[in-house]
Amino acid sequence: MGVVQLTCGHLCNLFAVAAYILFTGGRSLSPDGEALLSFRTSVPKSEGILQRWRPEDADPCRWNGVTCNVKSRRVIHLNLSHQKLSGEIPPDIGKLDRLEILELNNNNFYGKIPSELGNCTELQALYLQNNYLSGQIPSELGNLTELQFLDISSNALAGSIPPSLGQLNKLITLNLSTNFLVGSIPADGVLVKFAQESFVGNRGLCGVQINMACKDGRVGGSSSGYGSDDNRDGRNKNSARLLISASATVGALLLVALMCFWGCFLYKKLGKNDAKGLVMDVGGGASIVMFHGDLPYSSKDIIKKLETLNDEHIIGSGGFGTVYKLAMDDGNVFALKRIVKLNDGFDRFFERELEILGSIKHRYLVNLRGYCNSPLSKLLIYDFLPGGSLDEALH
Repeated sequence: MGVVQLTCGHLCNLFAVAAYILFTGGRSLSPDGEALLSFRTSVPKSEGILQRWRPEDADPCRWNGVTCNVKSRRVIHLNLSHQKLSGEIPPDIGKLDRLEILELNNNNFYGKIPSELGNCTELQALYLQNNYLSGQIPSELGNLTELQFLDISSNALAGSIPPSLGQLNKLITLNLSTNFLVGSIPADGVLVKFAQESFVGNRGLCGVQINMACKDGRVGGSSSGYGSDDNRDGRNKNSARLLISASATVGALLLVALMCFWGCFLYKKLGKNDAKGLVMDVGGGASIVMFHGDLPYSSKDIIKKLETLNDEHIIGSGGFGTVYKLAMDDGNVFALKRIVKLNDGFDRFFERELEILGSIKHRYLVNLRGYCNSPLSKLLIYDFLPGGSLDEALH
């Protein structure tokens, strides 16, 4: 009888091992897993989260940032926001055709938004804001009829807004702000219900949504012909914009050289005695101009912080000005460059140059967030980079 029990026990163990091999180790990677591995390959720089996506693990549902449907085991949510990822978004992302939420915001993605995202027809939320994505908004996004939340703000997207976005009848939130979009905003479909804050920071746009009449007299685009006239107008405006931007960049470089000359003269004359504090600088008459609308601070909040800066916050100084470390209450840190106030006529020209420089966004350039136009000096607000100064790196 004991022999029979032992035999049955072995049979049970063999059955369990066979079942494990059948349902885990012996199973090849799913199509969703292969798409995610292609995504990992396209992102050469990360903080390690993607390194834990291993092909030998046949179940991608256990990978970091991945959520699957319990029954179908298909990927429905990919959350990789705020991970310092750098690379292009691969076309294979479109193979995740059961995806409902995609969060790739606040990273360093560049290149175009893949048109294959239009295959993810069950998407309800798409967050790509605060990256360095360029090119045009793919018209295939109009296929995402279940989409409720779309945020592609604070990138470097250009061209016109595709009329196909007007087909997203379930759209609740739309944010296309702080890009380089041009042309008339389509007035057909769901786009007509969104106000100015959805489009702010795109100087080439016009339409009824932003109360800006187009040069041809229209106040909004039409979806007929899929906006071919708008695209043609957008290309012409883009060419003119590139020419103006190139001229402005050359002018800005000459301006910087002139500012350095004047700065060296003033620095030798005044020394560091002007760096005792910024309370007087941001007194009456100060105003804040912000170039990127994604900062959650009012002018009052920023001015209040500026008034607390003193010599202890200085992280660099030279002929061009003094640089302070500006820490906000939420933990975000910025670099504040103080430039001595020059004559009013020169300042007006300088403000125009700053607007042009503030509209430039590139992954290899430090973002100019805005400036404070105070009675005594210019206060430039940049993203803070903790690696020290360029002078220290070179010498």
